[in-house]
Amino acid sequence: MRVVGLMSGTSYDAIDAAAADLTLDGDTLVLTPLGAISTAYDDALRADLAGALPPAGVDLAAVCRLDTRIGRAFAAAAVRADEELCGGRADLVASHGQTVFHWAEDGRVHGTLQIGEPAWIAEATGRPVVSGFRTRDVAAGGQGAPLVSIVDVMWLRGRPGVPVALNLGGIGNVTVVPGGAKETGGEPLAFDTGPANALIDAAVRALAGRDVSGRPYAMDAGGALAARGTVHRPLLRRLLDDPYYARNAPKTTGKERFHLPYLRAALEECGPLPVEDVVATLTRLTARTVADAIRPFGATEVIASGGGTRNPVLMGLLREELGGEPGGAGRCVVRSSDELGLPAGAKEAYAFAVLGWLTAHGLPGTVPSCTGARHASVLGSITPGGPGLHLPRPPATAPGRLTIAGGPGTGRPKHAG
Repeated sequence: MRVVGLMSGTSYDAIDAAAADLTLDGDTLVLTPLGAISTAYDDALRADLAGALPPAGVDLAAVCRLDTRIGRAFAAAAVRADEELCGGRADLVASHGQTVFHWAEDGRVHGTLQIGEPAWIAEATGRPVVSGFRTRDVAAGGQGAPLVSIVDVMWLRGRPGVPVALNLGGIGNVTVVPGGAKETGGEPLAFDTGPANALIDAAVRALAGRDVSGRPYAMDAGGALAARGTVHRPLLRRLLDDPYYARNAPKTTGKERFHLPYLRAALEECGPLPVEDVVATLTRLTARTVADAIRPFGATEVIASGGGTRNPVLMGLLREELGGEPGGAGRCVVRSSDELGLPAGAKEAYAFAVLGWLTAHGLPGTVPSCTGARHASVLGSITPGGPGLHLPRPPATAPGRLTIAGGPGTGRPKHAG
């Protein structure tokens, strides 16, 4: 089955589309990457989306307009991916949509909302669309996140030691795949570590002004601001005191908690600081909280993906915190998912392609020990793409492993821009 996975994360800057051929070989799902593309939200849509996210208030008319506009943007990305990556022969589209609210209180998730109406995708592509992945897990008592944990578990199962998959988006999340590690009872575990790029991006947009070309800063490209700054220890201590970090997994968080007003409240206690020092402190915060979250499990390698991997300062600090060096020396090796065959910038889009494949085959898409749900669930809803709906039969054996065709030892994976 040829599946297009669509994803826009908590940084809400672009729609990532990844296409994959997925075939079942015994108990192994073989993923052949066909390529990945990224389509930026236009400035007006991105601004309206940013203005509607918590802690801002918004009316239902604005939600309807955003749901439609984002649905159309996802549809355009799906059409482009089908044509450019699949030769117009995709069988299925799996759309995560855009998370706009994750209702978490008192350690429980009560609801979650992803917008980007899938009917626009189905109408534009003529393909069936799987969407609304998170809600069923929440209904089963889970956190609804990190949903990619089942893909991480299938992918990393059997690697030596204790591998950890790390995604550095707006929010950081990890999947620990222990080889019988007593800290998890031998069960895989997944959770959000806290902010990855969320607070860094918020600080840059609010405090950094404009770059040399006159455009407002959107991110700390290449870690340039952090590299020029000095960590402000009182601010770092203040931020590390957030009780979220001490909570036990499974747990999830988002920009409902870690946003600009949250940062401004912390800065008010520390006095005026140069933007470079603020960004340096927030970059250290991300590295420290990720490392603190991983360290108790005795991780032997961290396989990182997401936009944060493009920040060499953040990656260097993470290696420092974990005691691993780029060449592999030290207690814990930190490497990019590219080394294992999945492009770091598109890994989550590929993961949702896998989740869509599981749903289309009537198979569960969650690991209860990772999301905290009472049981594994088949995820999402299916929107037919054309006349009739023809889904494959569930396989006799559900896949327990995932391999990447073109991964290590089999040549380089295909990848498009």
